[in-house]
Amino acid sequence: MKKELLAGTLAAVMTASLVACGGGSTADGGGAAGGSGDGVAITIFNSKIEVQAQFEEMAKEYSEATGVDVEVYYSNDTVAAHLATKYSSNDPYTLSMVDAKDVYALAADHAADLSGEKWVENTQYALSVDGKVVGFPVCVEARGLIYNADAIEKITGETFDPADYATLDAFQGLLEKLVAGGMEAPVAIMKEDWSLAGHFLSEVYETQEDVDKFVAALYEGNAHLADNDKWNARMDYFDTMMKYNYAAGSPIAAEREVSEQKLAEGEVAFMFGGNWDWSMINAYDYSEKMGIMPVPENTTDGTNEKLVGGGSKYFFIDSSDNTSEEQRQAAKDFLNWLVFDEAGNTFLTEKCALVPAYSNIAAAGLDPLSISVKKYADAGALIDNYNYLPDDHFSLCGAAFQKYLAGQIDRAGLAAEIEKYWSSTAPVEH
Repeated sequence: MKKELLAGTLAAVMTASLVACGGGSTADGGGAAGGSGDGVAITIFNSKIEVQAQFEEMAKEYSEATGVDVEVYYSNDTVAAHLATKYSSNDPYTLSMVDAKDVYALAADHAADLSGEKWVENTQYALSVDGKVVGFPVCVEARGLIYNADAIEKITGETFDPADYATLDAFQGLLEKLVAGGMEAPVAIMKEDWSLAGHFLSEVYETQEDVDKFVAALYEGNAHLADNDKWNARMDYFDTMMKYNYAAGSPIAAEREVSEQKLAEGEVAFMFGGNWDWSMINAYDYSEKMGIMPVPENTTDGTNEKLVGGGSKYFFIDSSDNTSEEQRQAAKDFLNWLVFDEAGNTFLTEKCALVPAYSNIAAAGLDPLSISVKKYADAGALIDNYNYLPDDHFSLCGAAFQKYLAGQIDRAGLAAEIEKYWSSTAPVEH
């Protein structure tokens, strides 16, 4: 996933919270019209590139309304490494938006207690460590197989119902029908390591009967992927996707933006991904009838009837002496603005196209992919994310998966590399 250093992109979003909810004030900083948080200087770390533009737009609006000094950053480094550098220099961010595993790893030493905040009562996805709420869920996200129903129906002449293609056999039959109808290559595959290892491979773990037990067995060398039903079912699906991939001749050269456009405009019908992909799909002449379905598998355990997902991206507030109480209050005000202010709600659900993690937030303006996610979430049909992958899982296992995608190793070789990875790393404690 592309990440780059940016300053000031989320600044006004934060300051808007101070205006709406009333933040603390200090002597430092310039003044601005009406901002109760005038003078508070805060920094924010954001790791979600998909909503960059939306945050920038909001930043401009709120920078005009407040004098709060805010800087926001992205980094190419892993979250843990980047934040560790900030902590070691005694210059932590006031507010950081990270993955759940990062909250679990950092909370004991670096996260403020948010147990008394009002929003805690409005969500089932808050993260707690040692009996204290420390992680504010930004949204609910889920992943599966994104489909373009308009493109499918144009060829088949039949209404597309994802439930009809829950098995790999049925799904492959549909792909063959699409090819026969003129869609030469109905599939796109993202080659990025975060997609292959962070999202797809992790579902091999997440769909196990006991995820922690399975990961522990991998670490101990007692689990063999070649003998694992979930591994083989998922890889059978992946092999099918590779066969019908529009970039099959050079899969590692496929650009995400091109794949997203082909899916949006109906040149291909399927791509594994999540509701975050809408932030790129909507930049093109997209089809209205799109959604996300479970990964088709020849299985009887029900995993082919559910998406994988849950709370995604979490804010935590720095607890150290390097952050003042005024700054922490400004950060808390921002979180309350997101949950309880109409403008904050609109920003999350309409501007950022995020599925809200809070029961009080209406979601009438959601995009087609997020509507799918909300449907599965409301039905209790989400398989929980595994939030404890080591930081180098994306890069190392992703590189192995890229070799498989490029035809440089076979399934046994890929399994061996993944097993070797787990034998030399320790699962994240939780």
